[in-house]
Amino acid sequence: MKQKLTLILSSWAALLLLSGLFSNTAHAQSDQRTKDYNNNGWYMYIGDHKVSDKWSIHTEVQFRRYNIIKDPQQLLIRPGINYDLSPTAMITLGYAFIETHPYGDYPAAGIFPEHRPYQQLQLKGNLGRVGLTHRYRLEQRWIKPANATDYTYLNRARYMLKATLPLAGPTLEEREPFLAVYDEVMIGFGENVRKNIFDQNRLYAALGYKISNTATLELGYLNQIVQKASGDVFEHNHTLQVTLFHNMNFARQE
Repeated sequence: MKQKLTLILSSWAALLLLSGLFSNTAHAQSDQRTKDYNNNGWYMYIGDHKVSDKWSIHTEVQFRRYNIIKDPQQLLIRPGINYDLSPTAMITLGYAFIETHPYGDYPAAGIFPEHRPYQQLQLKGNLGRVGLTHRYRLEQRWIKPANATDYTYLNRARYMLKATLPLAGPTLEEREPFLAVYDEVMIGFGENVRKNIFDQNRLYAALGYKISNTATLELGYLNQIVQKASGDVFEHNHTLQVTLFHNMNFARQE
């Protein structure tokens, strides 16, 4: 138990250190930091659907809106193929399509697309009553700005640590509420990265409800800090996040 607690505390400390280190480095490179405050709403469906004992299909759609729900911000579609290494470890190979619209006080020149293959490792465990998820993701990003004639290639690494706490008992059962928190840091790397090596940080807290053994709903607040490619503009996005998780089992039952 002490070893698990030490590992979790070390992971949170590493997240905070990375976030602070890259944010402060970016700040030191610029004499003045411009802040852009936005109010967004992200409405999401996420599912992992088993097709055999080891294999499953990841499905994900996110409708991201500016001004909570009034204006478009992003459309994200992210399918993938999962393979269970063990009951607590899963790898995923997938692809995401993102369409981003101009928003905020420092908008893009127009609507632009992004094509994003990704590779992911997800580890799950428990610390007493608390459920823990570690997610490690690598992304290869092809982005075509609205005023560009060709795509720009970028790399990004992401790490997320999420904790869930049942509120009605020692374990989370059907028709019971829970609390969820996570922090995710994103780091850009490679020759085309400009001044935003620290890409963004996401800090999240939510109230959840387990609808059934296959479905859960989370309603939460996401504080997102995004450093623009110029390195001078930082978005501070206050985001309502609504997520439906729905995992179906299409595998043949023995």
